[in-house]
Amino acid sequence: MSVGVSIALSFGYRAVISASTGNTAASMSSYARKASLTPLVVLPRGKVARGKSSQIASLGARVIEIEGTFDNAIEVVLRASETSLAYPLNSFNPYRLEGQKTIGFEIAEELGENVDFVIAPVGNAGNISAIWKGFRESPLLGLGRPSPRMIGVQAEGASPIVEAWMRGDNVVRPIKYPETIASAIRIGSPVNGYKAIQAVRESRGAMVAVSDSEILESMVMLSREEGILVEPASAASLAGLAKLKRMGAVRDGSIVVLILTGHGLKDPDALNYLASAWLERRSEPLVARSVDEALQKVSHYATL
Repeated sequence: MSVGVSIALSFGYRAVISASTGNTAASMSSYARKASLTPLVVLPRGKVARGKSSQIASLGARVIEIEGTFDNAIEVVLRASETSLAYPLNSFNPYRLEGQKTIGFEIAEELGENVDFVIAPVGNAGNISAIWKGFRESPLLGLGRPSPRMIGVQAEGASPIVEAWMRGDNVVRPIKYPETIASAIRIGSPVNGYKAIQAVRESRGAMVAVSDSEILESMVMLSREEGILVEPASAASLAGLAKLKRMGAVRDGSIVVLILTGHGLKDPDALNYLASAWLERRSEPLVARSVDEALQKVSHYATL
């Protein structure tokens, strides 16, 4: 987004625009305000997590809510961009992808050629195609030639690219009403679908779909085992890895990079699941009526 906003500024625009399920809009609004540009955001009404809506509003974006899905919102951006009134910053913008490809550079810089898989959640499919582009261009920067298999993960209720992949097709057939708890990837007509399929094919990777329950279980695992709090779309990466391991497609000892795209506080409703999962584990009330009773509980839990 830093690259995209810088380009908009260099072109002389006074406003930038994006459709979003939350994260893109928040990022664009932040950089636009720093560059003294007006951020215009088109959101699908009632389809954006509360934490993201609050973040966007706090950054002072001009928000337009549209009835329907993300795909209706992006149609507004596509048509508005034809007027040249505002510079579009969704991932069909080539400069956005040029910025996103640097994720591939960073992985190459950290791991060199020693990476077997890169697993990313897929919504509009900008990240997975851009990261693969970064790997292909890494030799130009003296970063070696990493060739990991790119794995794209979609939620079962919003998986048009997975369906195209399973058909062996390059054409992504839109899903009219995508549904998943992972709001950041609740996209039925991804603009970079073809690029994602090409990246997966060129890297000898795969596309997989995971259920909402698998995503939520992975959220719990990331928080308990790694101390990383993520929103559901990010947890899709780990859910995809778990599914591939069960299938025998990823062996123990493989070096795997998971792309996590959104912090857990962006989706407080999903956090209720994490909280309830923890509370279910308690065998006795945690409320203490005195300091001494609280210390007894501290002693009890510290020795578990």
